Amino acid sequence: MSDDWVSLFSGGKDSSWALYRALEDGLDVTRLLTVHPAGDSYMYHTPATHLTELVAESVGIDLVSVEPEDFETGAAGDAAAGERGDAELEPMEAALREIAADPDVDLTGVTAGAVESEFQTSRIEAMCDRLGIDLFAPLWQEDPEELATAMLDAGFEILIVQVAAYGLDESWLGRSLDAEALADLRELNEEYGVHLLGEGGEFETFVVDGPHMDRRIDVEYETVWEGDRGHLRVTDARLG
Repeated sequence: MSDDWVSLFSGGKDSSWALYRALEDGLDVTRLLTVHPAGDSYMYHTPATHLTELVAESVGIDLVSVEPEDFETGAAGDAAAGERGDAELEPMEAALREIAADPDVDLTGVTAGAVESEFQTSRIEAMCDRLGIDLFAPLWQEDPEELATAMLDAGFEILIVQVAAYGLDESWLGRSLDAEALADLRELNEEYGVHLLGEGGEFETFVVDGPHMDRRIDVEYETVWEGDRGHLRVTDARLG
């Protein structure tokens, strides 16, 4: 059996970059694992995760999905953030244990797109320790601007699908995160503290094309604006 890696994958730029870097480094990524939490989440990227089915087809890697019904409802409400984060991790860990139980799989590790979040990374590291597997986190503690530039230089086409920060108005929804957008984000970082990669939840993204993908994903959408934040409602998506 070969060493099998699982990519913790949302379709956003950070998890996509971790997957791309893993493939470039020769890691045998045999599955994408996407978590679809119901509503807001402390642990996971939530917008447009259903589109990862198309990404999986484009990159030619099997997809494993963790659906909302797999989450314990008791973790919501007034529970402390740490408790909710721990509870939200449980269905992911259960899915990885199920993958590892396959006699044809030698689970070696997971890839993750964490940049600065100790909340997420510490829990993923602890999960890996419990499972006895490695963690490949190529974005961790790297310079945000250098990471963004590397993504663009590699040919990533990144769509902004959600915004929730002062300085990011409705015009950012559906905008490509390109060199011009990155320059604008630098100004917003200086003025309002907006993170260049949206690490604080200021914005969320979806990668529609990249060098690791055989076919581009064409997305049609409507804009939903709610006064000071908004998101894209995807109405259709297909492989180009």
